[in-house]
Amino acid sequence: MKIKALSRSVEGNTRSNSGDIKKLSRNLDPKHKPLERAREYTRAVTSAKLERMFAKPFVAALEGHVDSVACSAASRGHLCPFVTGGVDGEIRVWDLASRRTVWNNKTSHTGAVNGVCISNDGKSFFSCSTDKTIKQWGLGVKMAGGRKEKRKRKEKGVLDSDSDGDSDSDSDGDSDSEVKKSSTSSDSSKNPAPLNSWLFSDTFKSMDHHWNEEQFATASDEAVQVWSHHRSNPIQTYEPFNGTDSCNVVRWNPSERSLLAHTSSDRGIGLHDTRASSSLRKTVLRMRSNCLEWNPMEPMNFVVGNEDHNCYSFDMRKLSQPTMVHKGHVGAVLSIGWSSTGREFVTGSYDRTIRIFNYRSGTSRDSYYAKRMQRVFCVNYTADAKFIVSGSDDTNLRIWKARSNEKLGQQLVREERATNYRNTLVKKFEHMPEVRNIVKSRNMPKFVKKQTAMAQIQHASAKRKEGNIIKHSKKGSVAWKGERAKAIVKEYE
Repeated sequence: MKIKALSRSVEGNTRSNSGDIKKLSRNLDPKHKPLERAREYTRAVTSAKLERMFAKPFVAALEGHVDSVACSAASRGHLCPFVTGGVDGEIRVWDLASRRTVWNNKTSHTGAVNGVCISNDGKSFFSCSTDKTIKQWGLGVKMAGGRKEKRKRKEKGVLDSDSDGDSDSDSDGDSDSEVKKSSTSSDSSKNPAPLNSWLFSDTFKSMDHHWNEEQFATASDEAVQVWSHHRSNPIQTYEPFNGTDSCNVVRWNPSERSLLAHTSSDRGIGLHDTRASSSLRKTVLRMRSNCLEWNPMEPMNFVVGNEDHNCYSFDMRKLSQPTMVHKGHVGAVLSIGWSSTGREFVTGSYDRTIRIFNYRSGTSRDSYYAKRMQRVFCVNYTADAKFIVSGSDDTNLRIWKARSNEKLGQQLVREERATNYRNTLVKKFEHMPEVRNIVKSRNMPKFVKKQTAMAQIQHASAKRKEGNIIKHSKKGSVAWKGERAKAIVKEYE
């Protein structure tokens, strides 16, 4: 008679103390689990519901501006500094960690501030306005932190003696004295003087700083100018292909040091090479583009926001048609901001909403709005791609979570594993109707719902009309035209 005894080690099957999790043995043979897929589908539905239940994207509102926030810029090398410019000419520098203003000048410009950008070294920033001036300002921002962190920065020589009063409050709780010092010092230096200034003959619409060199570019009423930190006049000027149409937006390419892109009021998108004296190429769309941003991880691609409520992704090697059309807004797209990962970008629109798009998806992943939020003029991702900062017509800056259901703060190992498991289940069954409806459903304002329904009716009518024209015309005389090809009117080489 043979007897088989079960042998288990004491360490592998017992708990060292009563607080440990009980260890369970599992048989992973699929024949013993005939309902495994049905069980996973039920868990996927539950995970999708939990994702929507815990979706709370709004983090904080930053008050301080007394007029619309027209433009903003985030530092490329730090998380906290954030610069905004208002329509009334006021400029504010924010510390996003402490959520308050650390520097402001109410009389920075006599006109609306249309563009701001931070230099590569992070020590200064630039602003341009409709008053035909460009100004360089010192960026005296200290990061939020405790006394130990401040002492380390003082040893490294980061903090200046004349601006210690603007330092942020301690994160340890002893912050009353620090806040008082900050308020008194900010009162004594309400209007700091610029480090440098340039006067030009045209009003400026936009500006952007070079990613590596001490240069910045501006878009004005007549052309695109390239400036140096050490010159009083532009070192290069590029006029549009046709006529003297004003340029709206200009952006440097993150990888190609000599490549510029701009949008103009004649509905065009142009490329410039600073090594040449003339423009490279240009394409004209059906309607005007209001914003343009390069993909930071795939620098050959860029996205433009258009007046026809859509965003268009382009490959700079082929401007004859966009690579993707991103739909969802019911108003003109006014601003675009890329995530540092290069996988997603956020858009702000005239319809008072913010939408997050995957760079390969035609529809938005998520959409945010607030009851009091008005037209969104500027949107930016933070450097860690976890938060979105938006500036709108209601004078407020708002901080949103990039993932609406993501938990703020440090997660336990068990929480992180459970979250990854739920996300994997939702992704596995996202094609199923029940899961898809839960994940895609959003509560939007009544205005957006009405405009969306009207746009769907108009699109169906136009498509039906186009089909009838092709159907009742001579064979081959009228060709069907794709959605992406319709956006392009003409291309110049």
